[in-house]
Amino acid sequence: MKHYETLIKLGCFTRQQLAEVTGSDAAATACIYGYLKKGYIERVRHNLYATISLESKIPILNRFQIGSHLFPDAYLSHHSAFEVYGCANQVFNEIYVSTKSRFKDFEYDMARYHRIAPKRNPAIIQEGGMIYTSPEQTVIDSICDFEKIGSGGLKETLRCMMLMPALDNDKLLDVLKQYNNGFLYQKTGYMLEEMNDDFDLPDSFFNECLKHIPHSKRYFTKEMNRLVFNKKWKLYVPMSLQKITAKGVDYDAF
Repeated sequence: MKHYETLIKLGCFTRQQLAEVTGSDAAATACIYGYLKKGYIERVRHNLYATISLESKIPILNRFQIGSHLFPDAYLSHHSAFEVYGCANQVFNEIYVSTKSRFKDFEYDMARYHRIAPKRNPAIIQEGGMIYTSPEQTVIDSICDFEKIGSGGLKETLRCMMLMPALDNDKLLDVLKQYNNGFLYQKTGYMLEEMNDDFDLPDSFFNECLKHIPHSKRYFTKEMNRLVFNKKWKLYVPMSLQKITAKGVDYDAF
């Protein structure tokens, strides 16, 4: 147990990190072999190990902390970030990790880790042994990708957003500027206006979104049933969105 206390502090580590502790690659290899056999550590994936508590027999780090340690540039995003904030309507066993390093989905300790391509210059927070997207980045990422992420789709995204604390309109616009996507400005402006009783965003935010929306009419979602047209945002939207947000807006039926 010569190096166990150091590994507790690391929580997760690679072979290279252990070699810095033991002094050589050979010593690190021997340590990994011995500690795996004794149950002091477990293999998370190729070249990543988790330290196991001798008292509880579970990893020292939780699944979100482990996700943050997968690669040097890794951070939690989308629904996993909502869960970190305590704003998830459902608990997923899938952990969404944004990183430039490609990896196949894998499972460890009853959680499935899934890679998301990282955004350009994401707004992230590092706290509690985790790295995750800011509230504003989380909301915009989730609006952008709600049809791709998780099993909850639009309904889960909306309900997570409703549980979020106040959003900073300038930070929201900073994230949208990084995306530079007219359709995303369109969807974001529409959704947040529908939910503005919760967020109290200023008119200037929505006016800025309107400046960037495309001239053509767009479909908010691939779901093509019972759509209605919102004139202001030039979007065909599902009627279910109105029910979830419980906000009355003038629509023309599609």
